[in-house]
Amino acid sequence: MIGVVIPAHNEAERIGAALQAVLRAAAHPALLGEPVGVAVVLDSCSDSTDAVVAQYPVVGVALDARNVGIARARGAELFIASGARWLAFTDADTLVSPDWLVKQLAEDADVVCGSIGVEDWGVCGLEGSAVQAHFARHYVDADGHRHIHGANLGVSAEAYCRVGGFQPLACSEDVALVEALQAAGARIAWSAGPRVTTSARTDARARGGFGDTILAMVASLAKPPEAGLSPL
Repeated sequence: MIGVVIPAHNEAERIGAALQAVLRAAAHPALLGEPVGVAVVLDSCSDSTDAVVAQYPVVGVALDARNVGIARARGAELFIASGARWLAFTDADTLVSPDWLVKQLAEDADVVCGSIGVEDWGVCGLEGSAVQAHFARHYVDADGHRHIHGANLGVSAEAYCRVGGFQPLACSEDVALVEALQAAGARIAWSAGPRVTTSARTDARARGGFGDTILAMVASLAKPPEAGLSPL
């Protein structure tokens, strides 16, 4: 079976759309009927995220850690105990493509690091168009990229267990996992094949993540040209 893990902290407004997209991917005919489990790890939620999740044929796992590394690890543990061969990770503000899982598995790798697309640049305010242009110039959305996103990540259960899984990190837990897998000699596909669309929101649930990267871009673009450009 395949396990899909989605950490969520107060995501009532977005989790429904995210789950609809994941369930479409789980039903793709190219999976040949292989079971796909979906777990939403409800981390310190104080809104109605749990009620929204309960409307879908997925598992809701509650914890009070306020730590995305712990949340991803908890979901992974659930599926490993159930015998999953492949673990796929995305985020509650992200929409995966219908062939997301198919494309991950087609890479025939131990790890698949996917790229991301962004559609709602308007949420950045007046700077949205400038940030979008900057992102387009500097982000590599092609095979061979070296981006690591928890919103678009897949790993075999065997490789995941070999390196001890996600560390209990409040951010960059995805980077730490992939670096550990690299050090262990895992076969990594840096692929633009598995497609996801994530949000450009800056009120990020995990500090140090993509939302903070966008804030850094906005701040950089507000500086004189000689001040340099923000990193991606």
